[in-house]
Amino acid sequence: MTYHSPRGGLPPQTDLLTDRAVFTEAYAVVPRGTLRDIVTSALPGWDGMRMWVIARPLTGFAETFSQYVVELAPGGGSDTPENDPGAEAVLFVTEGTVEVTIEGDRHPLGEGGYAFLPPGCDWTIRNAGDVRAVLHWIRKAYEHADGVEVPPAFVTNERDVPPTPMPDTDGVWATTRFVDPTDVRHDMHVNIVTFEPGGVIPFPETHVMEHGLYVLEGKAVYRLNQDWVEVEAGDFMWLRAFCPQACYAGGPGRFRYLLYKDVNRHARLWHRR
Repeated sequence: MTYHSPRGGLPPQTDLLTDRAVFTEAYAVVPRGTLRDIVTSALPGWDGMRMWVIARPLTGFAETFSQYVVELAPGGGSDTPENDPGAEAVLFVTEGTVEVTIEGDRHPLGEGGYAFLPPGCDWTIRNAGDVRAVLHWIRKAYEHADGVEVPPAFVTNERDVPPTPMPDTDGVWATTRFVDPTDVRHDMHVNIVTFEPGGVIPFPETHVMEHGLYVLEGKAVYRLNQDWVEVEAGDFMWLRAFCPQACYAGGPGRFRYLLYKDVNRHARLWHRR
């Protein structure tokens, strides 16, 4: 497995300004070359960290989630990482090793490490190594449902979760699912989608789920609304609900991305008075 992490820095003055960055009403593409030092943020209660905010709730943009790429220096982290008691989260490590303490239990997470953190969970995070660590932090306001319990925290690693091949694809398209799709306690899924060279999404998916896609490995051509867009490792895509989407992974290697989607809840209705 390989996992792309941003390096920061700044391009030379001799570089062309032309890039693949796109922001539309239906989708956005944030290329890896835009994740530079000058667009990082820090958070209160953290030390030795910086982060790139690649999605956040915003009118005309993401509506259900936020996503950060967090870089931790050796020793960096937080004892109070989350300030919203209603927020659930997924952490996914792409570089180095972090130690996540959940309700008093310590869990080392290396590359490919995955943690689900329910709302109100008591957790801390620290880079206990001697090199930088990078992780994705995906947050969503948990939607409670009558008679449905909040799911518990858990940790795992991608290497310990067998991918599920999509039907009738001969294994060229598979999804690593960290949560049972029929478990309605969960109102978001964060999966890994893998295409072998030549694999495709053979129809324009058009559905209610909002998506965030961070390319972990490889390159492909992605259909977004009416456009075909080239994407590569380190790029991020946001897809609005009902944005048509498809994919062709031409190779030469595998194409893999970390996928967020909202699931298993009623559509919210506006009531006029």
